[in-house]
Amino acid sequence: MANILDYLAWRGDIPMLIDGFNEVDNLILAKLVHINYSGILTGPDTDGSIPLREAAHAYFFMRGEAGEDMGAVVPGDIPNLLRLAAESVRFGNMRVGAYEEILDEELQEQFAAFCAELCDGTVYVAFRGTDDTLVGWKEDLNMGVLETIPSQRQALDYLQRIAARYPERPLRIGGHSKGGNLAVYSAVYAPEAVQDRIIQIYNNDGPGFRSDLSELAAYQRIASRIQTIKPQFSIVGQMLEHSQSVTVVHSVAGSGIGQHNGFTWEVYGREFVHLPDFSRGGKRTEETLENVMSELSIPQREAFVEAFYEVLTGTGARTVSDLNEEKLKSAAGMLKTYRDLDDETRRALNAAIMLLLKRSAKSFMQDVRDTQGKNVDGLLRKAEDFLRRFFDAGEEKPDSTEKPDGTEETDPGK
Repeated sequence: MANILDYLAWRGDIPMLIDGFNEVDNLILAKLVHINYSGILTGPDTDGSIPLREAAHAYFFMRGEAGEDMGAVVPGDIPNLLRLAAESVRFGNMRVGAYEEILDEELQEQFAAFCAELCDGTVYVAFRGTDDTLVGWKEDLNMGVLETIPSQRQALDYLQRIAARYPERPLRIGGHSKGGNLAVYSAVYAPEAVQDRIIQIYNNDGPGFRSDLSELAAYQRIASRIQTIKPQFSIVGQMLEHSQSVTVVHSVAGSGIGQHNGFTWEVYGREFVHLPDFSRGGKRTEETLENVMSELSIPQREAFVEAFYEVLTGTGARTVSDLNEEKLKSAAGMLKTYRDLDDETRRALNAAIMLLLKRSAKSFMQDVRDTQGKNVDGLLRKAEDFLRRFFDAGEEKPDSTEKPDGTEETDPGK
């Protein structure tokens, strides 16, 4: 199976002037924006750009030959992708700049972007997806609660500044995961004069929006230029409303969240391996997510998001990696924070998780029916009853009681 790393090894010696920009090039740039270019590239309001080859040399000099630790969420192959791209004819002399990075816990915003000046005279605006920070994940969850999130507004502002920085150049915009969402949002809400300069928008398995954008005149002006790319078992890309036409590509990862990793998308020649439709599991996932979102009101979603974030940050962790590295400590911290939640918030969290598990169980059981022809209704009822009793027990029964002498007596049923 070939992926974007193999693409650079096999076709990196072909200049874009000979073989023009394509969907695989797009994903490479959408991944390279995850590199920390602080101290290497100038900002969007400062003139100047440098060849990617020079940026990579400075990066590895500052961060070490292996590059920085990308954390538990972002693929660790990205520093190697930078090395291969910088050494290639296709990307090495491409000038990059206008780097901006924002992490604001108070605003709950995680944002980053940079620009690549392509040899065909266009500029590719790359928006970073979710990184390893819990703030970034909280902002993702807020997509299902708020009409707009801070990163979307920042992306629109960034695009307008880039349009002013390159007043004569056509624009391409893209990103992976949340970055794909930001690409679509910024293009839809950009002034018409900026929209007219956009030749392509790439949404690489990015989530949708709380409200459908398809009825907006601004969306309709650029809809034909949006290319949404998803693997056959997409999870992140199936969240919230979508109106764009979709290109389904083959991922070699097992079904599930692993297919979100763009390094698992199979490449053949100058494009991904395309499929006619999502897999059965991918369709089930879409149905499950749509059902869960439709059954949760906005206040319920908001209560779930706030409670879930409070439980995670109650561990003292600031990144997903922190949770992985201190599992026992984090688990104890989560449990304590969960117990400290007020009754209404805890019930909201339990209800949302229960609904998700229930819908997931139904989806799984339906898949078993379809593939094996077995009657699993009884098993489904037992699973639902177990989950209900589990949450009821967690809500109504204390973990311990206090004896008259002040010592604790542990409930033997726990």
